[in-house]
Amino acid sequence: MTHDFRLAGAALGCWLTALAALFLPAPASWCVAVAALLLAAACPRLLGPSRPSSPRRPDPSGPAGSLRGRLGRARWIVAAVLLGVSCGAAATAARVGERDAQPLAGLAARRAEVHFGLTIADDPRLGRATVGRDATVVVPARLAWVRTGDGTRIGLGARVLVLAADRAWLGLLPGQAVDGAGRLGPAGGGDLAAAIVSAEGAPSAIVRAPWVQRAAGLLRAGLQRACEPLPDEPGGLLPGLVVGDTSRLDPGLADDFRATGLTHLTAVSGANLAIVAGLMLMVVRWCRAGPRVAAVVCVLALAGFVILVRPSPSVLRAAAMGGLALVALAIGRPRAALPALAAGVLVLVVADPGLAIDAGFALSVLATGGLVLVAPRWAAALTARGVPAFAAEALAVPAAAQAACAPVIAAISASVSLTTIPANLLAAPAVAPATVLGVVTAVLSPLLPTLAAFTAWVASWPARWLVTIAHLGADVPAGVVPWPGGVFGGALLGGLLAVLLVAARRPVARRLVVVVATAAVLGAAPVRLIAGGWPPPGWLVVACDVGQGDALVVAAGEGAAVVVDTGPEPEAVDGCLRRLGVRRIPLLVLSHFHVDHIGGLDGALRGRTVDRLLLPPFPEPASGRSAVLKRRLPAAEASAGLVVAAGAVRLAVVGPVHPTTGTRSDANNNSLVLMVTVGGVRVLLTGDAETEEQSGLVEAAGAGGLRADVLKVAHHGSAYQDPGFLDAVAPRVALVSVGKDNDYGHPSGVVLARLARGGARILRTDEAGDLAVVGAAGRLGVVTR
Repeated sequence: MTHDFRLAGAALGCWLTALAALFLPAPASWCVAVAALLLAAACPRLLGPSRPSSPRRPDPSGPAGSLRGRLGRARWIVAAVLLGVSCGAAATAARVGERDAQPLAGLAARRAEVHFGLTIADDPRLGRATVGRDATVVVPARLAWVRTGDGTRIGLGARVLVLAADRAWLGLLPGQAVDGAGRLGPAGGGDLAAAIVSAEGAPSAIVRAPWVQRAAGLLRAGLQRACEPLPDEPGGLLPGLVVGDTSRLDPGLADDFRATGLTHLTAVSGANLAIVAGLMLMVVRWCRAGPRVAAVVCVLALAGFVILVRPSPSVLRAAAMGGLALVALAIGRPRAALPALAAGVLVLVVADPGLAIDAGFALSVLATGGLVLVAPRWAAALTARGVPAFAAEALAVPAAAQAACAPVIAAISASVSLTTIPANLLAAPAVAPATVLGVVTAVLSPLLPTLAAFTAWVASWPARWLVTIAHLGADVPAGVVPWPGGVFGGALLGGLLAVLLVAARRPVARRLVVVVATAAVLGAAPVRLIAGGWPPPGWLVVACDVGQGDALVVAAGEGAAVVVDTGPEPEAVDGCLRRLGVRRIPLLVLSHFHVDHIGGLDGALRGRTVDRLLLPPFPEPASGRSAVLKRRLPAAEASAGLVVAAGAVRLAVVGPVHPTTGTRSDANNNSLVLMVTVGGVRVLLTGDAETEEQSGLVEAAGAGGLRADVLKVAHHGSAYQDPGFLDAVAPRVALVSVGKDNDYGHPSGVVLARLARGGARILRTDEAGDLAVVGAAGRLGVVTR
């Protein structure tokens, strides 16, 4: 089966041009639009072959006719691409001009305080919450008007992003108009948001939502109620599978879904729409209805499902992407699927150029393209080799979709998951039953809640299968391979896959690929057996890569570890502890109450028992201390001289010797400083202690009292270090826990140079990831992940 590619060039030109134009000023994009339009108009004349001098028409089957035919096709393809470029540039220029227009740009630049009126554009969602820092409600909206401090009211129509601390914003529905007060701020480049609105307090003057949004809210709430009696993991997953509602999704399960490439299942996409429309298509065909009736039923099914999941921009995008291809197939014209997809891309990008930079849009387009272009060929090739048709389709569909999406995923995550295709293959049989039963549950919930609870229980069983696959896939050793991120990494993987797909058409190339892959697996197996993977055998201390923060783990026996600080985010420390196989924490120590040391506390607690919590006596910042105490863990304050044992770990508190006040940062200068002894190795953990506390430690400990084999360099290697303290410790290994490209200038080059002159081997988490100290007192080494 051949495909019509005439619209594909126009769609691609429009998409790529819109992406570039988002970063250009509007006048430059208008110039590109006009130039491309002029070239498109001149293209047939410039590329068209000259008329033959002989009046006799050349034979179309001859060389001249063949050349003329190819040139004729080429000029129209080039013209289509140029028209797409013109459309993308013009549409984006209009939106960028609106985004950058005064007076809103000036108000945002000077961070003006205003009263405002806006319309909610998409579902409000909670941003990431950490201990010591409340979650922010993020609300995409369209700003209708602002009133400045002098009473001037300005009418607008610009996109904005609202950041609100009040949870009242969370219950709003798309389409509602609200008033509020707050401060404007400039938005980041690369999208169409004209400003960031930091809202103060709750919204007011709330207008009732449209009936479609109210109906969607009623059904979604009913689905959540029906899932409440279910176990936490499948009960939180099912609303995500059906309507993309992940508000109750277990964070650990979400991490495993990311690691196994199953996250797309919890986002409403063309796959969800295809399941619903495909079910209706099967019913209609079973009833022997014609293709036109099938097309109408598919469209009605899509419309109903869009109402259920809420007609937000992302859902409408998915409906457009999946609906066009499905209708083309339903009316019996499968060759029209690709032109329909290209037309959908063209229309959507012109209507909303901001989609050009949206990763979800790219994944939707690529996945649909893979299903249309690649999956049928792979399924046919497998069938020709004796694979049953149902098995061939089951293998080809997820493999084609994953191959098409892999470059974008690699560019975003800087990694390639080796478990994605097997996990998606195993998950595929459970997705459709869970989705269909979940839709039935939502529809029944307002009228027959008891029956809805039963269908939710039935739907939970395929959801449990997905939970099992995610957990098993995430536990596969080396299941995620590091890969260059960004545009370069995505382009590199895309080029590699393209070469492999083209080469795979030749039997010799296929055999070569199989031989190379087999050799790589067999060659890596002995290395894996010898190296043991991660964590390295005999590890004593690990500095987790948690970004700009601290999280140190000390081995305390099989599955147990002492944890000192938890970094700024729950996911990072939870991932580090998972990789180390830590299931129990006999002792958890927080050096001080800054967010970059306590923010990940919930991640450390996730699925683990904590026997005892040690806290610093200095109570500031009070908000951080209060947030920690709310977790109601068995806690005690630590002071200098305290000695605690946990398994093979001996921990002695050496500082602060006395409270320190009036410094640049009193919280830092009252950090707990710990001398940890494990496996005969002395490790000094310093929190964020700065010059004042360090000099006090030197005075109190005397000569040799602070000497350690390993030093966790204080305050991420900042310049606030006492040279006498570094000389007194004289470490053989210095670990710097620091975030990549941080805004603080950490670590200090002067401090690192002094440590190096003292003979220390320096390792940084921003350069090497997790850092594991291995060995014993006589022989010490560091393994990086």
